[in-house]
Amino acid sequence: MNTRRFLAPTLRSATAATLAAGGYIHAQLYIDGYRFIHIIGPLFLLQASASFALAALLLVGTPPLLLRTAAAVVALGALGGFTASRTVGVFGFTEHGLQPEPQAVLSLLAETGTLLLLAIWQVTVTRQPRAARPPVRTPNWATTRTPLN
Repeated sequence: MNTRRFLAPTLRSATAATLAAGGYIHAQLYIDGYRFIHIIGPLFLLQASASFALAALLLVGTPPLLLRTAAAVVALGALGGFTASRTVGVFGFTEHGLQPEPQAVLSLLAETGTLLLLAIWQVTVTRQPRAARPPVRTPNWATTRTPLN
């Protein structure tokens, strides 16, 4: 049984699931009250929308590097926003600890899981053997000399 044959679809589906989970959490927080926070609310909606769109595109088929990179950027953006909101603040908005609970922890797990799966996927894609090309041969007429008349 060839495990490589099942690895890419499994990674693709798992990555889409973690990306969608992070998007769902952000959409839920947006509906539950973050929509009233200036600038932050629309950013939560944007993050949720991007996560759902990228998850759907991942499920369509084996994506190019650009799509996997976009998924990583969305996950890193969510983690960066989470970190900034607890340290320096984001547009005047700050939170403390792992609030709101349990969404903060679940979001951290989803976004970190997305990045981990994307890293594993990238490593396996770059390590797959490529089909060998046959050597380039010189045609016989180029190496054969014909006597001049």
